[in-house]
Amino acid sequence: MTNTNQPAPLKLSKNAMTVLAKRYLKRDSQGNPIEQPEDMFRRVAQTISAAEPSGSAQSENFEEQYYQMMTRLDFLPNSPTLMNAGRELGQLSACFVLPVGDSMESIFEAIKNTALIHKSGGGTGFSFSRIRPANDTVNSTSGVSSGPISFMQVFDAATETIKQGGTRRGANMGILRIDHPDIMDFIMAKRDQTILTNFNISVGITEEFMEAVENGHDYDIINPRDGRVVKQLNATKVFNQIVDMAWTNGEPGIVFLDRLNRDNPTPHVGEIESTNPCGEQPLLPYESCNLGSLNLANMVNDGEIDWARLENAVRLSTRFLDNVIEANRYPLPEIDEMTRANRKIGLGVMGWADMLILMNIPYNSSEALALGEKVMAFINDKAHEQSAQLAVERGVFPNFPGSIYDQSGSGPMRNATCTTIAPTGTISIIANCSSGVEPLFAVSYVRQVLDNNKLIEVHPLFEQIARKHGFYSAELMQEIAEKGTVQGIDAVPEDIRKIFVTSHDITPEDHVRMQAVFQKHTDNAVSKTVNFCHDATRDDVATVYRLAYKEGCKGVTIYRDGSRDMQVLSVAGKGDEEKKVDSVIPMESKKPSRKRERPRALTGSTYQMETGCGPLYITINQDENGLFELFTTMGKAGGCAASQCEAIGRLVSLSWRSGVQARQTVKQLIGITCHKPAGFGNNRITSCADAVAKAIELHMLNDEDMPTRFVSNGGACPDCGGPVEHEGGCCVCHACGYSECA
Repeated sequence: MTNTNQPAPLKLSKNAMTVLAKRYLKRDSQGNPIEQPEDMFRRVAQTISAAEPSGSAQSENFEEQYYQMMTRLDFLPNSPTLMNAGRELGQLSACFVLPVGDSMESIFEAIKNTALIHKSGGGTGFSFSRIRPANDTVNSTSGVSSGPISFMQVFDAATETIKQGGTRRGANMGILRIDHPDIMDFIMAKRDQTILTNFNISVGITEEFMEAVENGHDYDIINPRDGRVVKQLNATKVFNQIVDMAWTNGEPGIVFLDRLNRDNPTPHVGEIESTNPCGEQPLLPYESCNLGSLNLANMVNDGEIDWARLENAVRLSTRFLDNVIEANRYPLPEIDEMTRANRKIGLGVMGWADMLILMNIPYNSSEALALGEKVMAFINDKAHEQSAQLAVERGVFPNFPGSIYDQSGSGPMRNATCTTIAPTGTISIIANCSSGVEPLFAVSYVRQVLDNNKLIEVHPLFEQIARKHGFYSAELMQEIAEKGTVQGIDAVPEDIRKIFVTSHDITPEDHVRMQAVFQKHTDNAVSKTVNFCHDATRDDVATVYRLAYKEGCKGVTIYRDGSRDMQVLSVAGKGDEEKKVDSVIPMESKKPSRKRERPRALTGSTYQMETGCGPLYITINQDENGLFELFTTMGKAGGCAASQCEAIGRLVSLSWRSGVQARQTVKQLIGITCHKPAGFGNNRITSCADAVAKAIELHMLNDEDMPTRFVSNGGACPDCGGPVEHEGGCCVCHACGYSECA
């Protein structure tokens, strides 16, 4: 391996510095960062190189190589490794799968273990397929089962209460087999978007089911308690129901279970039933996997791929990830044992869209597909070669006897799997490159930094090219940000428009074909979101599902633009000078600047909100100009709670009648906490003031007369107000690094 003695210059973007300071760097007791990015990379390099075999004279040499590889941004490990290596927690893995059996003891043992994993900064995947269906017999109590979905809600509530060390929030994957008796209820589970908010859900699809879909046949539904066939369902109708719900709000996704097990490297150890939260990492029960990604944008030199640099990065990062297994402090002894027995690692890529731009290749072209297959085949081959070399140095993974490598006689392997393509939401921000194998999410976008201040963010390669070719201007960047694409903008030369395509500029079929060519040479799976425009039909979604099956994908996640309630954003009226994107609250009509007089009669609604002080009834009235007044009634309670709520109502009413917009009221009140919170998930009320804010939100979302619009950028980030994009099976803000899956 090449060793460079010169220190690597660390060049980080403003967004990268923001993300690192907020989520990765060590902090003091007041929450202030006490290390610089260079210190973080040195901390990680020291910890991982210390896992070299004892007595190795090369440990110090590898520390420097790891440090330089990361500070050049050629490779970054998954977030828990950057956050926790060399620190007290020491938990370095991003993804885990836990078993869930068909007993109360097994279910609540899994909930306990989930809490421990989330506390340590990991995400969890589960199959609920072994739980007997709802209303099935429970012999021990002579009662009936409540079914897998009811237990999923318990997992969801537990996740909601866990704070993952202050750096990462809980994320889960829930999978149910297509032949489970409760499958139709599972498919419809997230029709109500206020439940299972900490879960991604996917249907476990079998080859038998897909064949039945193609032929219009029925298929067997099997009770997991005893293996009996209890009924048959029409495969086409079930498939159409999956399509309808995915079209409606993006869930459930689908996972092809038979394909996961076709490539299971250790079938003698167990069957793969689930994946991590974003779907790219199939794992056995109690397994974890350590992920990391190569920055392909750094592997281009003068429009050509630097294969030597790429090979060096693949070999060094494979060794790095194998060392992570040794350096890791696992949250459960069962996970420690299973992870070390199979030693799975997942080396992936980011910056793929940037590589194509640097090579002047459109993402949606046959040339891009051919190059993607060539690049991933190279990475997979070199990673396997390095794993074989590590096996000679350190020994094969313990479950090697009986594995697919042992049976094929292909030679020793240190790791049961070597490659995975993960979403890379936040680490791609640190590396200042595109995420995973996704196309660009935007060429230019608006980030709101304060109430009335907006910042135009421009893709660095586009800005560089625009300045070089002389067509850069602030006005053009503003136009692109408002439109969300360079397509159809004549000021941008046609040849440049072709290479700067975004996720909504290409067809859903383009998304699937790109996922498929990377899947051909990936041991595990590929995390990717297939984006649809808002006007896409259910037939369009069905076509993509069938194409993903035909092209050999292991799963697929789709998102139709504007298909979730939380994506409703405000838009300025005709009289305003610019469009406004403020929050998930629809815009109210523009208010006069002086106080309005109260008419004799007003219309409105009353909302019952459950607070820690009891039920709070909130009445909101409006006139022809918009929201006018708010009253509160505190059930049977009195005293301070009732009087404070009355005061809040009077002040809110006065502010509305004086021209203050409701979104500003919500911003001031929402999230205020007291000693008596109530509820869980999206129904959690942290105080009476918080209840008032949420009632105002409900009122505005329920008012059909208030103008709303679905925008193409995926919504507003709850942390910074920046645009949020659905990619890699998750929701990510590229401005600050917020991720609903991390």
